[in-house]
Amino acid sequence: MGALVSYRLCDSVATITMDDGKVNVLSQAMLTELGAAVGRAEADRAVVVLTGREGVFSAGFDLPVLRAGGTEAADLMRAGFDLAARLLALPTPVLVACGGHAVAMGAFLVLSGDYRIGASGGYKITANEVAIGITMPRAAVEICRQRLTPAALNRAVVLAEVFPPDNAIAAGFLDRVVPAAELAQAAAAAAAKLASLDREAHAATKQRARQLLGHALRDAIDADDAEFRARLAAEPAA
Repeated sequence: MGALVSYRLCDSVATITMDDGKVNVLSQAMLTELGAAVGRAEADRAVVVLTGREGVFSAGFDLPVLRAGGTEAADLMRAGFDLAARLLALPTPVLVACGGHAVAMGAFLVLSGDYRIGASGGYKITANEVAIGITMPRAAVEICRQRLTPAALNRAVVLAEVFPPDNAIAAGFLDRVVPAAELAQAAAAAAAKLASLDREAHAATKQRARQLLGHALRDAIDADDAEFRARLAAEPAA
């Protein structure tokens, strides 16, 4: 579809692959291409398989942009969490194939899938905001709250713990872990099963099951955005 995201439709399964040649930083350009790919999958009424490069799903937001502040940082953060909310509410099933590291917003996108398969190996799945001096966004807390166990929620969000894939299942980050060489095959088989679900029943049930989350997440995104922009308005002009 673009320079950063590819789209492949086969047998009612849309595979959306992030690949920036590096660590799949979620820049505004990456998020724009991801949004377009998700929109295309929705129009195709396809099961979504969201994946990344071998060894890395995504390293999260473009950190220099966030550190610089300004409206670009505010727009970037909003775009990332809007995409997560969109995935959580997508009428068709969403499968995440996490082939490596998933950090910060990358981990939140993993948590936005209906079913998550990870590759085993020396990879890290972590919400590292507190470790790098960033207060965890309210929206991130809501996304983590809906999938992580209470104990893992505290360790992941408040203590910035790093979870290797083999520990990520018990924590709630992943549903299954397979050898890296088997990830694509496992994702294809799981997606085929998801494609056999009744689409109308799936969409209606997902909406019912996530109604409270949807409201809480939207309120959190708005609150984060308002706080960020209020700080910008209060800063003295250069």
